[in-house]
Amino acid sequence: MSNLCCHFANQSRFWSGHPWHSFDMRIVPAALAVLFLLPLGAAAQQRPAYSWIDDDGVVHYGDSIPPEYADKPKNVINEHGVTINQIRGKKTAAEIEAERVAKELTLQKELQNRADRALLATYQTVDEIEMHRDRRIELFQAQARVTELYLRNLDRRLAQLKEESARFRPYSSDPGAEMIDPLLIREIQETEATIVRHQKNLEKYRSDEREIMERFDGDINRFKSLKGLPITTAQAVPE
Repeated sequence: MSNLCCHFANQSRFWSGHPWHSFDMRIVPAALAVLFLLPLGAAAQQRPAYSWIDDDGVVHYGDSIPPEYADKPKNVINEHGVTINQIRGKKTAAEIEAERVAKELTLQKELQNRADRALLATYQTVDEIEMHRDRRIELFQAQARVTELYLRNLDRRLAQLKEESARFRPYSSDPGAEMIDPLLIREIQETEATIVRHQKNLEKYRSDEREIMERFDGDINRFKSLKGLPITTAQAVPE
């Protein structure tokens, strides 16, 4: 028992000399209340606030955006009313079109850069490009010459078939003429169809030749531009 009394006596002397000896216990509830409110205040500060402009030009503030203004531009503001971020509104048709055009121009520029690198890596001089062009053109011209020769032969054959068919009905005016052989009619039709098909082929060869010429002319002028050489408006067409 004496030990216990000594213990309390020692504790009393300890607290009497401690700075907290005069601590007012009435402060405890208030301090606890502050500690509990601190998280709530921090949460309130973290919740974003917004400002936006309505259709009449009036500025509004709030912690949420009304649905009818959800697509409008808006500002994020802090507790001091200072804008800390901007949120874009829904893009207009003009903005969407402008972005599409910008992306297309960027893509075209990238494709042009790739083509330029390939052009410079493939050819060393303009003469090399022209030589390659002439070889390609010669292929189309050779195909065209062969087709033209074949068409002349077909025209002669068709003329012979029609001359032969003129001796038979219904092409002959002779009342006693025999009816034309169906095989002859079929041969005439097939020859005419073959002529039409090869005429289309001939037109395509000539069209391809013009396209190749235009493409190589563009390559030559682009090559000269990249190399800093003078550019001519027309290129010689191989015969």
